[in-house]
Amino acid sequence: MTKPLTAKGAATRQRIVAGASAEIREHGLQTVTLEDICRRTATSKGQLFHYFPGGRDELLLAVADHEAARVLDDQQPYLGALTSWTAWQAWRDAVVARYRHQGQNCPLGVLLSEVGRQTPASRAVVTALIGQWQQQVAHGIREMQLATKIAASVDADRSAAAIVAGIQGGVSIMLSTGELNHLEAALDSAIEALRTA
Repeated sequence: MTKPLTAKGAATRQRIVAGASAEIREHGLQTVTLEDICRRTATSKGQLFHYFPGGRDELLLAVADHEAARVLDDQQPYLGALTSWTAWQAWRDAVVARYRHQGQNCPLGVLLSEVGRQTPASRAVVTALIGQWQQQVAHGIREMQLATKIAASVDADRSAAAIVAGIQGGVSIMLSTGELNHLEAALDSAIEALRTA
């Protein structure tokens, strides 16, 4: 059993994860070395392996988890307040802006492909991200149903699943082509379908 980290240890570990994440976002996974991460986070390799005894893969998985949280954080406060059509449009714009800014460099996708999408730990990162994302969209749909702005007959969970799948499909196409029009079309069509349901 691993000994729990002290508050200082947890803060150091989080600083390493955040620094590694920023280094990868700025320079790409292929060029970043452990030395780069140590330099950026003002830590030694010994400290790095103390907090990540599983080595590079364990660190990359922690960074993937950090990046997954950023996917949702970057959509706030809009994602957490889908209570009007103006809010839905602002959320849509925030999602598109995130991927426009990020371009074809998707740190989460790169990290998970490096660690391996089929490992239980990497699947857990993706499952948690998709679950939280879908839950928040479904909550927004239910809020709009309570305000009678979306028909009560709409299945909030199923609609939220379709919206998140549409976003992920649009992002996948964007990563392959550099074009955002599929992502925009998926979001615009989904919101319009909710408005007219």
